[in-house]
Amino acid sequence: MKKRIAYISLYFFTVLLIFILQKPLFMLYNGSIEKGFGFADYMQVMIHGASLDAATAGYLTAFPFLLVLISIWFRKFPLKKILYGYYILAAALISIIFVVDMALYTFWGFKLDASVFLYIDSPKEALASVSVGFILLRILAILLLIALNCWVLLKITPSVLTATRKRIAGTAGMLLLGGVLFIIIRGGVTESTSNIGQVYFSNEPFLNHSAVNPDFSLLSSMGKSQDFASEFNFFDEEKRAALFDGLYPTTDGDSIIQVLNTKRPNILIILMEGFGGAFVEPLGGLPDVTPHFNRLSKEGIFFTNCYANSFRTDRGTVCTFSGYLGLPTASVMKIPAKSRTLPAIAEGLSKVGYKTDFLYGGDINFTNMKSYLLSTGYQRLTANTDFSLAEQTSNAWGVNDDITFEYLYNQLRNRKEEGPWHTAFLTLSSHEPFEVPYHRLEDKIPNAFAYTDECLGKFIDRLKQTPAWKDLLVICLPDHGFYYPREGSNAMPRFYHIPLLWLGGAVKQPMQVDKIMNQTDLAATLLGQLGLEHTAFTFSRNVLGSDYKYPFAFYSFNNGFSFRDSTGVTVFDNNSGSILFDEPEADESRLDKGKAILQTVYDDLGNR
Repeated sequence: MKKRIAYISLYFFTVLLIFILQKPLFMLYNGSIEKGFGFADYMQVMIHGASLDAATAGYLTAFPFLLVLISIWFRKFPLKKILYGYYILAAALISIIFVVDMALYTFWGFKLDASVFLYIDSPKEALASVSVGFILLRILAILLLIALNCWVLLKITPSVLTATRKRIAGTAGMLLLGGVLFIIIRGGVTESTSNIGQVYFSNEPFLNHSAVNPDFSLLSSMGKSQDFASEFNFFDEEKRAALFDGLYPTTDGDSIIQVLNTKRPNILIILMEGFGGAFVEPLGGLPDVTPHFNRLSKEGIFFTNCYANSFRTDRGTVCTFSGYLGLPTASVMKIPAKSRTLPAIAEGLSKVGYKTDFLYGGDINFTNMKSYLLSTGYQRLTANTDFSLAEQTSNAWGVNDDITFEYLYNQLRNRKEEGPWHTAFLTLSSHEPFEVPYHRLEDKIPNAFAYTDECLGKFIDRLKQTPAWKDLLVICLPDHGFYYPREGSNAMPRFYHIPLLWLGGAVKQPMQVDKIMNQTDLAATLLGQLGLEHTAFTFSRNVLGSDYKYPFAFYSFNNGFSFRDSTGVTVFDNNSGSILFDEPEADESRLDKGKAILQTVYDDLGNR
């Protein structure tokens, strides 16, 4: 029995070591010395990347583990002979992926993913930029690595496993070991599973990319690979372009309404989990759920006709900070090869000297959030692991909102750095299972939102008493709306109607903006107020600008979309190809514009 456990352990750690040793080779090949990275950077890359290396090694250990488990019931089991072919295959995959990733990174600037298969149909064009010698050298490197990896794996493998006396106990022991292996593959026992974002640790993209296991990057992206550009082809290109023209103005435009008293305020964006209009009385929501927000809505700039673009946190976060439309069939945040190409508010602000940071009380690796935030301009991240164990477990999703609001208050009150700053904060308590340390309302769902509202109100009132308030712009909005009361279709507009509120000493005076708009419009509207360029935000509009002449809102749900303008609203289901809802009456123009927007955003994503 000990021999079996020793072999599985040795095999796992050998494969893990192979992956770890690949990292300095990858860095050296891609000019780490010329880039000025030193020994400490190599160590950081290997340490932070080890968790994903372990998960990938776990996958490769699964088949040998099953054979060893079966061998318990055989008198003599020829393990090495059976594994010979598997070792060749595993060594080939490890070696080919490593060399191809290492070589392509020089040209692509990102880790190997499923997009490599888009070039298989055109190998001549794909290889046009390299010489025959370049290709031959890398083929030779692959062959040498295959031979070396095979030799090492065969060397550590016993030729024969003999029967064990206590077969039941041995099987139970191996199954326990299998459980450990499963946890390693999964990436732990928290909500998030193994993903690329968990190894990101630096503001230097090269170091983050170096930490990513290329085998995991390729295989995980294959599961998410889509030919986005061909997914929704409602119209020919000429008609699509004609319908889309003018919907999202491509010029910066002047902000004809100046609502701020400074061009460089400190900016706090509070993204409130699911805090939809269903709970906000001024938007027609339930009374007395969010009294603090209701009060604050009269103290700042209140956008009353704003609609979320999507229906989940990972999607709504991208909609908010990158001004990019939510997709009905995919989450861009979960596809790092795409999400890193998006513009972002933090990136735009950092270019003019803003210090940027992000606070979230949950697992920041969940849905690849960490990789998205770091690649789009956030210089420092604070998450659940930065709090005590008791605080981390105060909510099913992490740190409760009262604790993170207190942390944020102390951070802002004691902030001393020179120059402007931008902080973003994502709350989490108003999420299933809606268990919060607050009991004002009987129904636990609205009570959870009342709790977040209580935290927000106290936070703002305290912040007003500090010097930080004078030059501060606080922007409050949710990541998505909320389906409540849970009656009727959850694709209806009322569940996407959300509050958007600008507060703070940097705001000139209270004001109500009733124009129809989207969550994605925050980016262009904010940057427009600061006099900053925002043409990179293709699907974001400056609603206070001279170019905003046709107010409308677009949102997506699970394989469907809705388009709303002054004439009414149309909700369309892509699965059935039918209209779910038209109000006040059918309007082909709304439907066609919605289809054109959906086709355009998928074309755009496919070309990124």
